[in-house]
Amino acid sequence: MDYLGIVIHHSICPSINGKGYDYYITKDLSIIPAPDAFDKEFIHICLEGDFTEVKELPLANREQLFILKKLILRLSALHGFSTHDVYGHTLDCPGGDFPWYDLVISSDNVYH
Repeated sequence: MDYLGIVIHHSICPSINGKGYDYYITKDLSIIPAPDAFDKEFIHICLEGDFTEVKELPLANREQLFILKKLILRLSALHGFSTHDVYGHTLDCPGGDFPWYDLVISSDNVYH
């Protein structure tokens, strides 16, 4: 299946309802895949937690972002889209203070 990229959610998003994602990354760093694909164009990844008003990221959330980066690298290589093709679900999901700056990803070992 050819995907255009990844959409990031956080678990307090009301539209998630336990079904709106392809992968769920828990606070204990487990990755739970959904039984069926959610969207034919994008892979949806949900992070457990509330990223609405994050001022300083706790260690648990930084570790979640590390797992998210690794998953994005793997999925982009597997499905042939760029690691730059990562989007938020809405302005409120994954939150206005979501640390996008911590998601700098490059498979070429260069900063982008």
